[in-house]
Amino acid sequence: MRELVHIAIINQMNENKLTLSQLEQYLSKAAWILKGPVDASDFKVYIFPLLFFKRISDVYDEEFRVALEESNGDQEYAALPEFHRFEIPERCHWNDVRETSTNVGLAIEKALRGIEQANQEFLYGIFGDAQWSNKNKLTDSLLINLIEHFSQYALGNEKINPDMLGQAYEYLIKHFADLTNKKAGEFYTPRSVVHLLGLILDPHEGESIYDPACGTGGMLLECVDHLKHNKEDFRTLKLYGQEKNLTSSSIARMNMFLHGIEDFEILRGDTLRNPAFFEADGLKTFDCVIANPPFSLDNWGAGNWVNDPFGRNIGGVPPKSNGDMAWVQHMVKSMNSTGRMTVVLPHGALFRKGAEGTIRQVLIEQDLLEVVIGLGPNIFYGAQLAACVMVFKQNKASEKKHKVLFIDASDQIRVGRAQNYLEPKHVKQIHDWYQAFRDVENYVKVATINDLKENDYNLNIPLYVEKIIEDNLPSVEEALSDLKAAWQASLEAEEKFKTILNGFLK
Repeated sequence: MRELVHIAIINQMNENKLTLSQLEQYLSKAAWILKGPVDASDFKVYIFPLLFFKRISDVYDEEFRVALEESNGDQEYAALPEFHRFEIPERCHWNDVRETSTNVGLAIEKALRGIEQANQEFLYGIFGDAQWSNKNKLTDSLLINLIEHFSQYALGNEKINPDMLGQAYEYLIKHFADLTNKKAGEFYTPRSVVHLLGLILDPHEGESIYDPACGTGGMLLECVDHLKHNKEDFRTLKLYGQEKNLTSSSIARMNMFLHGIEDFEILRGDTLRNPAFFEADGLKTFDCVIANPPFSLDNWGAGNWVNDPFGRNIGGVPPKSNGDMAWVQHMVKSMNSTGRMTVVLPHGALFRKGAEGTIRQVLIEQDLLEVVIGLGPNIFYGAQLAACVMVFKQNKASEKKHKVLFIDASDQIRVGRAQNYLEPKHVKQIHDWYQAFRDVENYVKVATINDLKENDYNLNIPLYVEKIIEDNLPSVEEALSDLKAAWQASLEAEEKFKTILNGFLK
């Protein structure tokens, strides 16, 4: 049967290439098929594994076809593992599942587990823990419809390149965020914010990039796109991420493969309690650190930090009810001797007192903080609050030492009915201000460490960026003159009214 399947796939390759619009509609329809039995917040648990399963099956078939042509039709030769990026065991191919008409969920589970076991080094656990065989939620007829829908197009490299597949993936993530609009920020950071952080971080060839709260991998892939845009070899990057949520960490790994990335390591775990990347003498360190960690995380593990074995309590232990500064200290400790980092935080991290104030003071006195950027409100899904971006560097440029740049970008947004948007022109303006590193009235202020000390290390942006309100009010003399003219006009109008009224009464 596998032989017939490969012949069918070869014929399928003659179709026209997919457009991005077709691909987006195709993925949206897949989610629509699940609607009803499956909550929108769980769509990603099922859609992404199937998308990845279909993709690697189709790529396998392409590789099989090439080897088959090279060997003049030798099928045993074409099936050898050395000709394939991933091995697909017998009865674990997409088309094996497609031929199943009963207990379809069980067939999917067996295929996914079989692929994971055959490719343990790269794919172990990648498909997550979805309960495919739960017939109360996923009936055979529903899964058959879903499989048939996904079978509509070939997703191999001849039909779709990784960049387009990656774009479609981003669309799907945003689509799910739009559908749920609740806690969507946990797995989707607005693309424009991610792009801003990538521009500021400015990664280059050969560097290591680390995201300690990587979600579905968007920040890491932004760094890849940054190199592509600058015509640098993105394949030289070394990408690392840790994510607590099982589904998100699995999707992040799939996301890397779907984008054609191979040199990466995404590990699951609680970063603040059990960091996954370490060396003999402490935490592993990186050239670039980037993250949008969970805002104001409660019960984050403060008890472990009193005597943190990794020395992350640089300025002390943050309150147990708020882990913002724990993330900052973890990221600072993860920078190498020339490292740099960008992090998105709620505004409260800039000015809350107590332990957080002490931590800010220590980081500022060590001259690690370079830039504070205040973003506009309501640009994150499901969160109306305004966020900020903080930039830290181990070695600041000489002209920036003992200084911190404050940028008030609160009005750099397009106001929408339900949500505001940080558009490309706004990202460019903020980045231009960042690069210039000089005062701009109403928007940017270069503050000295002494300025910060005078404010008790409070980083609240209005303390530094003063808004100059233009005084367009008239002088007292001008106001009196206008008042007299208005009074005279009213008297004349009254006299005119009386004349008309008297004429009417006569």
